[in-house]
Amino acid sequence: MSAPVIMWFRQDLRMSDHPALSAAALAGAVIPLFILDDETPGDWAWGGASRWWLHRSLDALGKDVPLVLRRGRSDVVLAEVLRDSGAGAVYFTRDYAPWAGGLEHRVKTVCEAAGADCHRYGGYLLHEPESIRTGAGEFFKVYTPFSRACQAKGSPRTAKGRARATWAAHRLERPPLASLSLLPTRPNWASGFESAWQPGEDGARAALGTFLDEGLKGYAEGRDRLDQQHTSRLSPHLHWGEISPHQVWQATEQAMAAAGGVLDHDGGKFLKEVLWREFAYHLVHHVPSFPEQPFRPEFADFPWQANAAALRRWQRGETGYPVVDAGMRELWATGVMHNRARMITASFLIKHLLQPWQDGERWFWDTLVDADIGNNAASWQWVAGCGADAAPYFRVFNPFLQGEKFDPHGTYVKRWIPELHDVPAELIHKPWEMSAPPKGYPPPMVDHARARARALDSFSAIKKETAA
Repeated sequence: MSAPVIMWFRQDLRMSDHPALSAAALAGAVIPLFILDDETPGDWAWGGASRWWLHRSLDALGKDVPLVLRRGRSDVVLAEVLRDSGAGAVYFTRDYAPWAGGLEHRVKTVCEAAGADCHRYGGYLLHEPESIRTGAGEFFKVYTPFSRACQAKGSPRTAKGRARATWAAHRLERPPLASLSLLPTRPNWASGFESAWQPGEDGARAALGTFLDEGLKGYAEGRDRLDQQHTSRLSPHLHWGEISPHQVWQATEQAMAAAGGVLDHDGGKFLKEVLWREFAYHLVHHVPSFPEQPFRPEFADFPWQANAAALRRWQRGETGYPVVDAGMRELWATGVMHNRARMITASFLIKHLLQPWQDGERWFWDTLVDADIGNNAASWQWVAGCGADAAPYFRVFNPFLQGEKFDPHGTYVKRWIPELHDVPAELIHKPWEMSAPPKGYPPPMVDHARARARALDSFSAIKKETAA
């Protein structure tokens, strides 16, 4: 009898279009293993909202897969499982986080020491980061030419079907999912997540179908509207690998083709957002410090005014700016935030309050169910003006105008801020102008015009230092 093989699940919690799992299934009987590794990523261990989603996703996968669950440093655990199971090979999907390359090298060493083969596969991205290069052979630092280079390669590979694996008989202990202690207890701050999400491969497939049927038409213009539902809601499913980007890309192209050109504009815009995810990982792969350090070095000495009290008011959605507070409260209640709201809230923290972008990035890391090392870092640096292909620092989002443009009737604001339920639409984004301001809602913590001027002055200071 041939030795079993280990399928090491990571952020690839699905059965369909899974190159590593398909290869493992062809090689022999499979031991499906998941390791909760809080040691290797250090400060970037999964935050609370991510752990909630991970529990639900593992629970969903576990209905089809007899998962062996472990916790500890991945290479150490793999060495133990190889020893105890007698497995002859380890299969896994590549990760692109800054710490992943070192870990995967150690895993290869562990396999060699155990006399086992080590097989790494892609599948988390459409294109491996090394495969997209400029004409000079360098990595891309600007999104648009990166996107063009990706599109020049043509449609990605066809998504594959469900892997047919034979699960190995073994004597390894199989502790229950609860042993990983992923869920919050008291208080259960994730109670609102249950009605908002369906983690797992089935949920991912359903979210994709709903988006293509109901959200894709009008996406190009509607995706920024806070009071409408044109976003795909696929980000946590993609983040946890419950669906592959190849499946998303292929299904979108098929929907566009079936519509006879009617959806080409909307579909094309959506696919460019998929490529933004690719670009984010392209940056993280080539610049491992990207999640923590500004891409533009002149921002290393930016005169931030770190203020714990100001940060806390922003986190709680108590800034006095309705569209900002609505976004922050949506995040706390559901583990996600509309993308336009993410930009507005990030701009407010960075530019109105002059708080370090890393503080916001960390809060999102802990509270987002789609907290993604690539997208999170790239988006915060974009808003801050210090990243690759960043928005100019002098672009300061005006919360009043943003609210009026993307939530004109205050529907989004009133959904998340009940204190403003009775405020008329014409004043919903400036409730302090009412003759009797609503009770229980704070006045603006900073004046917009003065805050904007202060931010621009701070930016001018680093420009002068750079020029000198």
